[in-house]
Amino acid sequence: MKLLAHILCLALALALARSDVEHASDVPDRCHGLEMDAVAVNDEGVPYFFKGDHLFKGFHGLAERSNESFAELDDHHHLGHVDAAFRMHYEDSPSEHDHMFFFLDHKVFSYYQHKLEDGFPKSISEVFPGIPDHLDAAVECPKPECDEDSVIFFKGDDIYHYNVKTKAVDEKEFKSMPNCTSAFRFMEHYYCFHGHMFSKFDPKTGDVHSRYPKEARDYFMRCSKFSEESEHVERERCSRVHLDAITSDNAGNMYAFRGHHFLRQDGANDMLKSDTIESAFKELHSEVDAVFTYEDHLYMIKDDSVFLYKVGEPHTHLDGYPKSVKEVLGIEGPIDAAFVCEDHDIAHIIKGQKVYDVELKTSPRVAGNERSIPLFRKVDAAMCNAEGVKVIAGNHFYHFASPMLFVAARALPEQHRVSLELFGCDH
Repeated sequence: MKLLAHILCLALALALARSDVEHASDVPDRCHGLEMDAVAVNDEGVPYFFKGDHLFKGFHGLAERSNESFAELDDHHHLGHVDAAFRMHYEDSPSEHDHMFFFLDHKVFSYYQHKLEDGFPKSISEVFPGIPDHLDAAVECPKPECDEDSVIFFKGDDIYHYNVKTKAVDEKEFKSMPNCTSAFRFMEHYYCFHGHMFSKFDPKTGDVHSRYPKEARDYFMRCSKFSEESEHVERERCSRVHLDAITSDNAGNMYAFRGHHFLRQDGANDMLKSDTIESAFKELHSEVDAVFTYEDHLYMIKDDSVFLYKVGEPHTHLDGYPKSVKEVLGIEGPIDAAFVCEDHDIAHIIKGQKVYDVELKTSPRVAGNERSIPLFRKVDAAMCNAEGVKVIAGNHFYHFASPMLFVAARALPEQHRVSLELFGCDH
């Protein structure tokens, strides 16, 4: 009997292990060149990429089941995939403002703050009269980017401009644009995804300018490897994935880190170069949390550790490092961002919605002078040079004349695009 029990337990364990492996193989990997079914941006500006019955949130991270965020999709429909999705963001339509719409076959679901609205799902023809079933893609288009507040629907070669206010439908012909499997509006630009490629298009005419299509993983995913055809400098300066860290050294060279790669901008001639983090900082491998420069050294922070490099060609990793963030900066890691202003001896450490000062000339170092920075839910990166402080959150940065004005600010200054104004990308 004992032998039989052992055999049964072993068989059960093998069956569970096989089930786990099979389930893991069913989970999509965004870095394998997927054709996304739908893309929509939530009310915090985070893109949601849908593939089958899974959902990717943001530009990196693992897939999760779509019904974990939108449970009712499964209650009313055996969710195989989402045909199309968009967020209605028109304040002139208060009953639908900030709602997310999902299209499945002939049905449409309306969500507000992740809760299904009463009465939904409804037929597409009831909510959006004149729009066909089984859509390929949809994207919102506010005026003046479109002539009126509109939604653009895609089905094969057919393009429909739906006027949100009048409910009139205007059929368009976008000759230069490929058939979209998904589409979305991001940072006031319009993107059509087709396979694992994408094209940027004019929402009024469908015109596709510049060198498209391009590889979606290069710009909308944080993946360790890219296609052989990728232009590494353009990819890194024009990527929509937020920066992890940024700093400039005493010679005016700027270093910007994202995932497994970094950009270096030469202070003498503004030339941009791109490479993997591992090639220049092999002890780090990838994905730093924060970087600052002090006395010709790069302090590179990853998780609970500080790696110290002497600036040069090549950069030299100092013996005895990495050390703990607590030992080097007097604060528990991890941290979100850090910066030191030129000719100053204070490291400003950002952790959550707090900023701390660390006197770098003292020993042991202690993080003190704690202050709140309520303007930012999360800071991704920050740097300070002769122009002042640049604080990066998502795809935008904000300029403050000094650290004191950054902390004291009670309203956000003008918003600037990272790709456009820091790196000279054309979009």
